[in-house]
Order: sequence, then structure tokens, then C-alpha cells
Amino acid sequence: MADLLGLSARIIDTGTVDEPVNRVTQELSELTDDIAFIESFSHIVLLRTEDGLTAFDASGAHTAAACVESLRSWSSDPVTKLVYTHGHVDHVGGSGAFVADAAARGFAHPTVIAHDAVRDRFDRYIRTNGWNLAINRRQFGWLSRDSGLGIGGDARFLPADVAEPDVTYSDTMTIDAGGTELQLHHARGETDDHTWAWIPSHRALCTGDFLIWNFPNAGNPQKVQRYPEEWAAALRAMAALEPELLLPAHGLPIAGRARIAMVLDEVATALERLVADVLERMNAGARLDEIVHEVRVPDAVLARPFLRPLYDEPEFVVRNVWRQYGGWWDGDPATLKPSSGPALAAELARLTGGAAVLADRAEALAAAGDLRLACHLAELAGLAAPDDHTVHEKRAAVYERRQKAEHSLMAKGIYASAVRESRAVTGADTDTK
Repeated sequence: MADLLGLSARIIDTGTVDEPVNRVTQELSELTDDIAFIESFSHIVLLRTEDGLTAFDASGAHTAAACVESLRSWSSDPVTKLVYTHGHVDHVGGSGAFVADAAARGFAHPTVIAHDAVRDRFDRYIRTNGWNLAINRRQFGWLSRDSGLGIGGDARFLPADVAEPDVTYSDTMTIDAGGTELQLHHARGETDDHTWAWIPSHRALCTGDFLIWNFPNAGNPQKVQRYPEEWAAALRAMAALEPELLLPAHGLPIAGRARIAMVLDEVATALERLVADVLERMNAGARLDEIVHEVRVPDAVLARPFLRPLYDEPEFVVRNVWRQYGGWWDGDPATLKPSSGPALAAELARLTGGAAVLADRAEALAAAGDLRLACHLAELAGLAAPDDHTVHEKRAAVYERRQKAEHSLMAKGIYASAVRESRAVTGADTDTK
């Protein structure tokens, strides 16, 4: 078993990340006599009680069988309760493996507990199945297919054997789990259906995705509304309990009251300041474009081991704050009822001498390091000449350069998808790893 608590303490206390903090190993580590932690995508937290095990989350469909095998190396007790921290498929997709394990051992079906809105999320996933498959392939598709993320060609985004909640709640709920009290709390953050749990007897928090050892996933450009201000408030509520053990769904567990208090405070403060800076500019009448290019999180904050922008990033959170408080229009009158992209691109190509001129300029800008402007011109060139192999070779080259220069998985996924689009036009190899 890995010394996860020692590893997280060293990384947080020194500020040096010299080992991975988000690992997908399916391996179990015992943190206390009654609490175990399985590292996966997402993690599973196990609590041993007098009437069996309570599990927080079930990981994804492609990792759950290995997680259950690890669980059984630690305990042969039945899983009596399965708590979903929220309805994302990497947290609920593996629930079928838990149900199958119970049936194979002659145990009762685990009681599945979640917030009321999880059922609505499942319904939405079914209605938007194709959309969710597409955006997740785009978000994760640049990763290798053997990454364990389960992002291949599945025809169903929400696995058919996902266990529906048996018990739901709206605000708070207290559960007797075999003599161990569990307090469930709802708060909006990454999702509108999120649960965080407090285990008083262990002074332990199960935070779900409220802490992910990356900058908070509060701005994902392809997903529905996130709630950064309420996210921060939830972290403040957790800190008020003075926890001594923090068990996240991504990243390393953390021990120590002072250390946990510091981490929760720094993440909450980063979100609060970002929201305040955006609202200040909105109230002053700034357009979204101005705000995106003005609001920044200090580099020293983003260098913290648990706030690095390697998954989501502050620029995307800015847009989500605008969307939450200001709607979808960005303040530019021309975008309220715009021309189609291809029509605008064709007109600009005519004015500049053709799509090839735009593509050449995009290449030059990219080589000079102005990747933001280069991508605009490369996109216009591709729209103006959708079947031109030379134009699309240059578009692919610009976006590949952009993908390699980015740090967040969100940005990398979208730019890599653009590379694949143009390479499909040219018939070239689409591998962008």
C-alpha cells in the first residue's frame, strides 16, 4: 500500500510536485483501520461499519471491476450503501460492478444514495447521448486509448447498468451506517447535484469533486453551468468543521487539521477573487472579450500543488461566471445576430486575396508565437476553403502547435480535435498524442 497521506503532506508542505497526484491505478490504500482509498478515475472511498461497507462513488465503467477486486483484497464485507457524490459517469458508471459483486456473493443490492438532481442528470444524459459522447471524445480523445478513461466508441454515454438512486435528499441528510453517523450536504459547484459528506467520528470529509488537486473544474467550455461562488461557499462550510482527514474523488487524500484548513482556504479564496474580479468588470459595463483578457489569477496561486491549471483553467471559469450572471451574449453587437461563420470567412478571404493568404498568415503568426491570433486566421481559412488540402494542412499545423503549447486538458482536447478535423480533410494520420 502506498503512503498517500505522507506523499500529500510532503507535496503540500514543500510545494514541490515531484510525483503524480492524480493516479489511475485501481490500487487500494488503507488510510485508517476503517477507511480505505482506491485510486481510480474517479477514486472510491470505503468506510467500514458494523453492518458492512459504505462506498463513496463507484468509479467509471472501464475501471470498476478492477476497483472491486481491490476492495475485496481489503474486506469481504457487503457494500451496504453506495453514495454518489454527483452523477458524472466517472463517479457512477462503475456502479454495475458493485451490484454484480453483491449478487455473486449473495448480498443484498447496495442502497444507492444521492442528491435529488442526480436522477434528472441521468435523464438528461439519455436525452443528449450523442452530444455527450461527442464532447467527451473531444475533451479526452487526444489521450491514448489505453489510458483507462473509457473514452472509446461506446454507443451509450451513461452505461446501461448504472444503478439508479434508491434514496435521495434535497439539502442535508443524516444516515446511520451501521452505528457510524454520516452527514450528507448538498452544494452546487462543479455540478448542481453535488454531495459532500462529513463523518464526525473520523473527523473526515468526502469532498467528491470539490477538491481535485487542479484548479477547480468550474469553467469547462463544453459542459453545462458550473457555480464557482457556491463552490467556494461549500469549501468554507467544510473548513468550519475542522476536519482532520480529507478524501477527494481526484488527487491525494490529505491529513492534518491545519494543512486541510489551508488547502480549503486557498482554493476558496482563488474562486472568490476570480468571481469578484469578473463581477466588478461586468458592473462597469465591460464586454466579455475585455474581461477574458484582463482578469488573471496570480501565477503564485496557480503554482500551488492543488491549484495548477492542468485540467480546467481560470480563463474558462471567467466565461462561466459571465454565463451565470450575464447570459450568453458577449456584449459585441455583431455577435447578437451574426452572419454564418463560413459566410464571414469567405468574405474576408475575398478581401485578403484568398483562403491561402489567411492560412499563410496564420502559419507565420504561429511561428512568431501569437497562437491566439493565428488560430483565428487558420479557422477562417478552413471555413472559407473547406475542401482545400493545403489550407487544411496549415490549419492542422497551427492547431497542433497550439495544442502542444497549452497546459489544461480542456484546451488540449479541443485543439487536438481541430487537428483531427483538418487531417480528415487531407486524409492524413489523425494521431495527435
